[in-house]
Amino acid sequence: MVSTYCLTPKTHLKVPTIVVFLLKKLSPFHFHHCKFYSHHSLPFPRTSSLHVKAIKDGSFQNLDVANHLLNVFVKSKNLNHACKLFDEMPHRDVRTWTILVSTFVHNMQNEGIKPNQFTLSSVLKCCSSLSELKIGKGVHGWILRNGFVFDVILENALFYFYVKCEDFGSAKWLFESMEDKNSVTWNIMIGAYLDTGNVDKAVDLFRRQGLKDVSVWNTIINGLMRNGFERIALKLLYEMVKDGTLFNEVTFSIALVLVSLLKDLELGKRIHGRVLLSGIHVDGFLRNSLIDMYCKCGEMKMALKVFEKMDTYFGRNETPLKKSFLGFEDAFKTFTSMVRKDIDIDVFSITSIVSACASFGVLELGRQVHGLVQKIGHKLDAYLGSSLIDMYAKCGNLDDAKRIFKQTNYMNVVLWTSMVYNYALHGRGREAVQLFEFSMSRGLLPNEVTFIGVLTACSHAGLVEEGCQYFRLMKEVYGIKPGVEHFTRMVDLYGRAGRFKEIKKFIDENGIHHLRAVWRSFLSSCRLHRDIEMAEWVSENLLRCQTLDARPYVLLSNIYAIKQRWEEVETVRRLMQSRGVKKHPCQSWIQIRNQVHAFIMDDRSHPQKNEICAYLYKLIGRLREIGYSSDAKLVMQDVEKKQGEGEMLLGFHSEKLATAYGIISTASQTPIRIMKNLRIYDDCHNFMKYTSQLLDKEIIVRDIHRFHHFKHGCCSCGDYW
Repeated sequence: MVSTYCLTPKTHLKVPTIVVFLLKKLSPFHFHHCKFYSHHSLPFPRTSSLHVKAIKDGSFQNLDVANHLLNVFVKSKNLNHACKLFDEMPHRDVRTWTILVSTFVHNMQNEGIKPNQFTLSSVLKCCSSLSELKIGKGVHGWILRNGFVFDVILENALFYFYVKCEDFGSAKWLFESMEDKNSVTWNIMIGAYLDTGNVDKAVDLFRRQGLKDVSVWNTIINGLMRNGFERIALKLLYEMVKDGTLFNEVTFSIALVLVSLLKDLELGKRIHGRVLLSGIHVDGFLRNSLIDMYCKCGEMKMALKVFEKMDTYFGRNETPLKKSFLGFEDAFKTFTSMVRKDIDIDVFSITSIVSACASFGVLELGRQVHGLVQKIGHKLDAYLGSSLIDMYAKCGNLDDAKRIFKQTNYMNVVLWTSMVYNYALHGRGREAVQLFEFSMSRGLLPNEVTFIGVLTACSHAGLVEEGCQYFRLMKEVYGIKPGVEHFTRMVDLYGRAGRFKEIKKFIDENGIHHLRAVWRSFLSSCRLHRDIEMAEWVSENLLRCQTLDARPYVLLSNIYAIKQRWEEVETVRRLMQSRGVKKHPCQSWIQIRNQVHAFIMDDRSHPQKNEICAYLYKLIGRLREIGYSSDAKLVMQDVEKKQGEGEMLLGFHSEKLATAYGIISTASQTPIRIMKNLRIYDDCHNFMKYTSQLLDKEIIVRDIHRFHHFKHGCCSCGDYW
């Protein structure tokens, strides 16, 4: 059987994709220099007989013989058999891959097909893997001669190539000349200095960078450790905490290795506590880091305890959402244990558990932690204050967030940015803009995150001209270079207003065709305005970015479903399956008293399932009497059901189940707060409006993008989300 990437010379447009596929499959390790066999083309019957002979006498197992046969097939212009031979080869080296890749590249050139930025990036990565400086420079020259426009991905690939080939002169020149530097660019350069032992240069470059993401912090701290500067690494770890950058799994692993080197058991225990408080799933690598840390600090009993507990933890067979809540539950138990044992709880631990409460939207637990802060007497500084503001706001209680903000009375950019951003999330765009203007009049310098907040506010409130003004202000007055989030907010701003021509112009002017988030935002606007033709064009551009994210596929499927184009819906679904793209299940949860109840669509596992479903059927019947009607169109792209079952399934969407449970479990005037991991469905949004009108009950829903406050039959988003 010939592999799916075996093409005949007549297949024109697929060739660049095949080249990229083969290049990406090439092992990243260094190989010996590739040699090519030189001979005249042989007729196919003779090449076939050579193949048969090699299999019979066993010489095909020899890599040199197999490579020779592959080259013979290629020279004979028999690509189908060359690909089949390639699949059958028990071993491959760089010569194997190069023979096949060079053939496809040669065919591309003969057929007049030019590589794009993605293809060239892949070629440069191969040159990096092989340390082929001469060939890579040739590729660089070809790019310049042919007038290719560099995007940030291609520039980073070229930059990494020079660093990997140890041509630091060219690498430094390219780094300084690059206008668009992202976190990958800074990481490569800082890592290069650290690899050569030039710690001072690496630290200086790290200090020069503006907004630092977690990957840059990880690179510098890990590099300092490798170069024997553990104390400086520890100092930067504390700076990272003070900066407010959230640790990820890699950060925790690096921190535990640092503790092992310093043999600082108390610090190790604090980091272990923060791992638990963060709710991060402890995978095998992080577990091993914990065990190693305790062993090297002489705490063998604790090392064994970690091993036994984590072994039990890994035995749990739960859904991703339930695993997350189990992690959060463990974190809160750890925190409670610290309180009961009168262990000194520092601001570091407090902000961790407050952030966890914000992430999961558990308001009552957050309030208890806030009460503890007041009891202990911790000063409400900028970082603790912003954590509490964020917690109350992300749990749907903006009034308490405002109260904390007023209590802090600091002119601190972190605090004010938190309040601006949370106003935006709650649909209070004009108030967010007013707060931003007031902060500037008081002399507060906004940062990159502040502008993300104010652009979000303008987007959600439909303030297009104001948003454009702030984007220019950010660049021209404050000298802040736009990042992915800023570009995405601007596309969203134009898109919500239906100004698609401006989006195209904006993308072209800023050279951001490579940013998946930008195209995803554009596609979401096409769904909002139900523009199928534009959606198809945007989808083509988005899927060129080689994304495995399910959201663009689902968005396009939504648009087709609205127009009842079921064949196209099925085509999108098949495309997802063929590319291995999986959609995350829609999940909603609600906290009733001190317990979190999670729901998924058509979920019948809740102990009160019969009561919930009975009430929901009754409620939907009453809602229909006042004008509500289910929209069964959008359910079809998400479930493997027949079209006739669509309306029935809509009744069991996770947010409806959570709402029904909230209603039967709370007093009539108590607001319901529901958290959701994806965007709220159109039908469920309509359901919430009618429910709030019928029952005169406030319903607050937090989806992946914003808050929706449903009251008296209206939503705070103004149906503009």
